[in-house]
This record gives sequence, C-alpha cells and structure tokens, in this order.
Amino acid sequence: MKNGKIGVTTENIFPIIKKFLYSDHEIFLRELISNAIDATQKLKALSSVGEFKGELGELKVKVSIDKDKGTLTVSDSGIGMSADEIEKYINQIAFSGAEEFLEKYKDKTSIIGHFGLGFYSSFMVSEKVEIRTLSHKEGANAVKWSCDGTPEYSIEDIDKTERGTDIVLYIDDESKEFLEESKINELLNKYCKFLPVEVVFGKEKEWKDGKEVELDKDKVINDTNPIWVRKPSDLTDEDYKTFYRTLYPMSDEPLFWIHLNVDYPFNLTGVLYFPKIKNNIEVQKNKIQLFCNQVFVTDSVEGIVPEFLTLLHGVIDSPDIPLNVSRSYLQSDSNVKKISNHITKKVADRLFEIFKEDRKQFEEKWDDLSLFIKYGMLSEKKFNERATKFTLLKNTDSKYFTFEEYQTLIKENQTDKNNTLIYLYATDIEEQFTYIEAAKNKGYDVLMLDGHLDSHFVNHLEQEFKESRFVRVDSDIVDKLIEKDVVTESLLSDDQKRYLKPVFEAILPENANYSVAFENLSETDAPVLITQAEFMRRMKEMAAMGGGGGMNFYGEMPDSYNIVVNTNHPLVSRIATDLDKSAGEEAKKYDDKIKPIEATKSDIESINKDKKDDEIPQVDKDRLSELNGKIDELKQKQDGILKDFSKDSKLVKQVIDLALLSNNMLKGEELNKFIKRSIDLI
Repeated sequence: MKNGKIGVTTENIFPIIKKFLYSDHEIFLRELISNAIDATQKLKALSSVGEFKGELGELKVKVSIDKDKGTLTVSDSGIGMSADEIEKYINQIAFSGAEEFLEKYKDKTSIIGHFGLGFYSSFMVSEKVEIRTLSHKEGANAVKWSCDGTPEYSIEDIDKTERGTDIVLYIDDESKEFLEESKINELLNKYCKFLPVEVVFGKEKEWKDGKEVELDKDKVINDTNPIWVRKPSDLTDEDYKTFYRTLYPMSDEPLFWIHLNVDYPFNLTGVLYFPKIKNNIEVQKNKIQLFCNQVFVTDSVEGIVPEFLTLLHGVIDSPDIPLNVSRSYLQSDSNVKKISNHITKKVADRLFEIFKEDRKQFEEKWDDLSLFIKYGMLSEKKFNERATKFTLLKNTDSKYFTFEEYQTLIKENQTDKNNTLIYLYATDIEEQFTYIEAAKNKGYDVLMLDGHLDSHFVNHLEQEFKESRFVRVDSDIVDKLIEKDVVTESLLSDDQKRYLKPVFEAILPENANYSVAFENLSETDAPVLITQAEFMRRMKEMAAMGGGGGMNFYGEMPDSYNIVVNTNHPLVSRIATDLDKSAGEEAKKYDDKIKPIEATKSDIESINKDKKDDEIPQVDKDRLSELNGKIDELKQKQDGILKDFSKDSKLVKQVIDLALLSNNMLKGEELNKFIKRSIDLI
C-alpha cells in the first residue's frame, strides 16, 4: 500500500472544488459518466488499430446506488488505469488523460475530453471517493485509490477481475438526495440522454396485476445515435418530428428545421427547429440544448448564440465548445463566436432557400415566423442584411409582398408632395376599420403590423428605407396621411370654427388629453374623427415593450388624442347654425368688446417691438398686463356662453360619442347614456 499527497499547488483545492468549481453540484454525475464514456471510446479506438486484442465484451456505463452503504457508483468496461496512470492523471490533476490520448489517436475516435478537473467534481457531494480499476494492458494489477477530500490519498492492490473502472462516491450528509433513484433518473435524463455509449441505471419496470414489477433487463437511459449525428439523407420528415417530440413533448409541431453538419473551420452538428412562435418572447427562450460530443452542456445559450436564435428549438453539438465550468468563458471563447456567426448564416440561408423553393408554403407560415425574423433583423446586423431578401409585408387583405414588391405597388399613389413614400399600416383591423376603409377609398394600400415587436420594427424600417415614412391609418385624417397639393375649402367661417371649439371642448372625456382641431374634409367623411399622433403613440408603444433609456419618459406620459371636426359635414354645419341662432348674438357682443382692447394692446406692442425687455417702460408693461387680463376675462365669459350651448345640445354630444364609439373608447355609463340618447333622437 502506498500513501502520498495529490500534486496540487495549494492544500485548499478541495474547499474550492466543493464550493466554486461548478455552480451546480449535480454536474458531478455528468463529469463522471463522461469520463467513463471516454474510457470506453478509448478502448474501441485501441481495438480498431490492433493495439488491444482482447474481447471488447458489452461496453456499457453503469450507474448504481446503495442506500445502506451511502454510495453512488459509476462503472465502465473501458481501458482502466494502472497505478502509474492514476499517479499521472488523478494525483497530478494538472494533466488531462483525454487530451494526450486524443493527440495520439485523433483520427481514430471521438473523445469527449477537455474535462480537466471533472473527476474532482465528485468531491462536491462526497466525504470520500474510491477508484477501483483494472487496466486493459496484459499483466496489469487491479488497484484501489482512496481519498477523503484532503490532499492525502492511499493506493493499494485489490482483487478485481473485470477490466475497467468503478468510481465509488461515499455521499456526504448534505447531498443525500443523490442516493434517491428519482433524482439520479432526473440527472441522467438531463445530461446523458444522448451519450454515444449505453448508460444503464437500474432495471426496466412494467405494470402487472395493478403494481409495478421490476424486470430482469437493464434500463438504458440514452439514445446513442440521435438524429444530429446521422446523415440527413438517411432521415425522413417523421424522424425529425419524432425527435422534436422527444425534446419538447408538449409543443406544437415545428414549422421546419435545419440540419447542421460542418467540419471546417470547426466541427459542428445539430438540428435547429423553427417553432410556432407565440407573442410572448420570454416563454420561447432557452429551448436550444448545447452539447459537446453528445454530452449535455447547457440549455441557457444566451450570449453563446445571438439573442434572436434563442427563440429556436433543437440541439447544437460541437467538440469545439469547451465543457467549461463558466458560461462567461463560453461567451468569450473564439470558437463559440465563430459557431454563432455560422449558425446565423445557415439560418438565413435556409429561410431564403424555403422562400425561393416554395413561396406559397413560406407565406402560409409567415405569421408564425415573422416574430423570429423581425427579432433577428432588429438585433443582428448580419442577419438583417440577409433577411431583406425574404422578409414579407402583409396587408389588410392578407396578401404578402417582399420589400421591393410592395414599394413598386404603392410608389405611384402613396408618394406625398415632398416625394416621401408613405407606408400606411394598421394594428387592429376591427378597431381601425373606419380608418382602413377611408384609406382604401382613396386607393391606398394598408399594411397589417400587429406583431409584438412591430413598433420597433417600423422604426427600423424607416431607417433602412430611403425617403420613406410609416404612418398608422388612425394617426391623422385621411387627407393628411399622405399630403398632396390639393386644397379643400371649408363651409364654415373662421368665426364659426372659433365659436365651435369651446363647444366641443366642453364635453370631452376627462381621462386623457384631447385637443380639438378643424379640418376641411369631404361631406361623406365622418363628422368627428379621433386620431392619435404617430410619433407620441409609437414612442409610448416602444416604451411599453421595454425600449429602455429615454423611452421610459414617453411611457409615463398620458395618452393624447386629436378630436378632428369635419367642417364640411352637414351635421357640423347644422350644429354651427344652431349655435348662431342660440348663442351667436351673445358671443358676438363679447367679440365687439374684445376687439378695441386687442387693438390697444397691438399698438403698445408695436411701439415696443424693437426694444429689449428692460427697455420697455414699466407703465407699458403694466398696461399690457391689464389688457391681457381683460381679454382673458371676456373670453372666459364668451366660452361660458358657448359651453352652456353644448350642454343643451344632444347633437354635439352624439357626434363626439360616435367618434369615441368607433375607436372603442366609449364604455360603461357613457355608453349607456349614448344608447338612450340615440333612441330619443331616432
């Protein structure tokens, strides 16, 4: 028997391993099983080149637990180790047996490797660890290595007749959960589901006579030949769909998939699926599983692949992705960055390929794909450049166009007087129906942009498209959406419009900011329209989507609307006539009083127009202040008369309520009053 010290630079290595080596202690099982797979594949490699001439036998990795002894054991029938190899690979933990072996036999096998401190992760959950091993070499002696979590170890010869290694963990008091069958099953399914060598744990079970009965058959945990390591030509669509259901049993069927198979300048295999993406982006993320030689690494791939690709589902496998303890290391690794760029390119190429080969199918799936593609265009410049070839715009008639096709469609009719191309869009066909119809009656086409990211996407397109602007159909009256050199006369005089303004202001709802404006529309347009300015509304929507930074300022601002009164509608003319009859004379009396005061004010302002503030005589300042006060007082009295008219006019309230109703803004008690008033008017 031999005793010694493990070759480390500090005696504090074990507390470091126990607390900081891995964020998840459960990783120890992945590490030990991966090492066992290594040992098995090394034996296969030696056998294939004639350096091992014995019988390979049944090559499996076995996991077992013994609750009575408090042990968890990982066993393999691989190459095993001699006492000298234990000294080199276990006691001198700076070495990695896998790296040295791979260098020598790199063309013969796939070794998981790069585990470094992997074996020592077992001390995160163990008070003592034993290695019982017999080398594949002829005449080798079986040995047992034992360590209790200090740098002290012992090694001795033992009786063991079967080739391979048993790693026996004496589980510590804080980690007894790893002696539970359910917990080990959970970890094996998480980390070992697709390992290249069979992993067995326990026996198969079946229900018989109302109870679960154990069969005399090993339970194999993993599929050793998953579809991503097979040739695409050997696979059917059903194979891909079946594998998807294995990964995501509760998900809808995927739209389509990409089979990755790269061997230069790095090794990469995998299958990425395009799921039907709902509106909640966060729910969709973290569905890609990252593997290294079929060993599960992580399903948290943000920072490892571009943000938008986290919406995809599936598997990426590469020996060039280090099985490292730190995700931040993964994110900065040069190979990972190359892989990330390559996947982005492959995804874009695949989408363009489907678009070219079967545009009809692409259009049918566009609504499910659009969120993913728009997210990619917003967040990844290289993807955006490629995506412009296959990104579609959908109009309110459910027709689809490429950017170029749509530009050709609208260029003649939707270019304004400043030579800017106006893209009209809606976000809700039902709520904005009136505005959509008004635009269509003008011969305009209206896009449907009702997606989760479309407020940001519209901003993005305005930056991408030259001399173009996106305008929502309810952001202004139809004649101002695309301004032309056409002037429509008003049937109302300026005085009539001035008198009508306080009439309409008096009965507007108090739950938002409203401003009244008069526009010369057609008599067939609505008497009153409600619009919301494009810029402010879009900024608020982007803030609600988490625009960050200065966007928060807009998000906190109240909603503001324009009440647009159609000066040429018969009902508005009727209201103006009724107002003239009822309160016109009284209102004009105040005009007669205000005019001379304004004239005096204008004379004083004219005398002092070229003077600085401190050069204006105080007497003139005082006089101007007095005149402004009188004017304000008279206007308030005039407005009071006009507002009294509005309170008695059912017609004014009716046309405003009709506008509110058409925007789904009339509810509760006010809606009930509107219905009763409508019955009375009828």
